[in-house]
Amino acid sequence: MTVDLRSLYQEIIVDHNRRPRNFREIPGADRTANGDNPLCGDRLTVYVNVRGGMIRDIGFTGNGCAISTASASLMTEALLGKTEQEAAALFEKFHDMVAGPERGAGGSIGKLEALAGVREFPVRVKCATLPWHTVRTALNTPGRTASTE
Repeated sequence: MTVDLRSLYQEIIVDHNRRPRNFREIPGADRTANGDNPLCGDRLTVYVNVRGGMIRDIGFTGNGCAISTASASLMTEALLGKTEQEAAALFEKFHDMVAGPERGAGGSIGKLEALAGVREFPVRVKCATLPWHTVRTALNTPGRTASTE
């Protein structure tokens, strides 16, 4: 990875941590889940409204490290307007990128690639994937808690 690309990725993570997008509760959300990463202390709640199989609104609240907050922010931007099937496929691509056996095997995933560097820090992988596990829980088994342990 070039120095310029690393700089850009660092900027994206810092920006999404300082000004997280969709950082809000959605009153009346039809699907929610909590997420907990005991190792780092990250805790969040994901709120999703699904209509006709499509994610019409998504938000999150909670406290976490810069990686988990940026990941949740980027995730909400990426999933808004996607079908549940597209969200599941993006979960797999993201998870493969940060934790899978072959980095980048799933193809480009846009700004989410800013988090690819966590792969080099196994302890941080849980921080980056917590929001994703939480949204998957919200979509598949609402009301449950996702944990990285």
